[in-house]
Amino acid sequence: PAKIIAVWEGGMSFHGGLIGTIVSLIWFSRRQGIPIYTVADLAAAVTPIGLGFGRLGNFINGELYGRATDVDWCMVFPTGGPACRHPSQLYEASLEGLLLFTVLWMIGRKATPSGTIFWSFITGYGICRLIVELFREPDAHIGFIFGSLSMGQILSLPMIVIGIFMLSLGYQRQVLARRTNHSPTPQ
Repeated sequence: PAKIIAVWEGGMSFHGGLIGTIVSLIWFSRRQGIPIYTVADLAAAVTPIGLGFGRLGNFINGELYGRATDVDWCMVFPTGGPACRHPSQLYEASLEGLLLFTVLWMIGRKATPSGTIFWSFITGYGICRLIVELFREPDAHIGFIFGSLSMGQILSLPMIVIGIFMLSLGYQRQVLARRTNHSPTPQ
């Protein structure tokens, strides 16, 4: 159990960082007396910008490269051997960065239930990561977990399921609140 907090030994993946961020957001919100979803929605709205730049950094550093391929835009990475590989970092920067930011920005322009941007981020990130992992080389020390499923895909599946559930719950509560507020008062 002590290895869970041993971040100096590695293991600081996105999914672990997300859990730490959520705990910090809850702590900050309660300490400041701000509704949790207010802070979570604000943080989630801009997170894709950081993710996009982080993936560009991965590309520049030649790390977290893709699987071997023969597509016209494949690249040889210095630490990836002689194989030509998908530039999966650029795929991630485009999906998790640009696309996800655009989707969240469009959602944020509308009146939505509290928490919608946060749960849309969780769902959207899970979907983007699930797709990108089809092209990304799995971590060498982990490999594939179940058949052709990587750890990134396995950790993203619950994000998608929980995100969709929470979005549905938020909209159901909004509909219920509208019905309750607009129902005629009994005589």
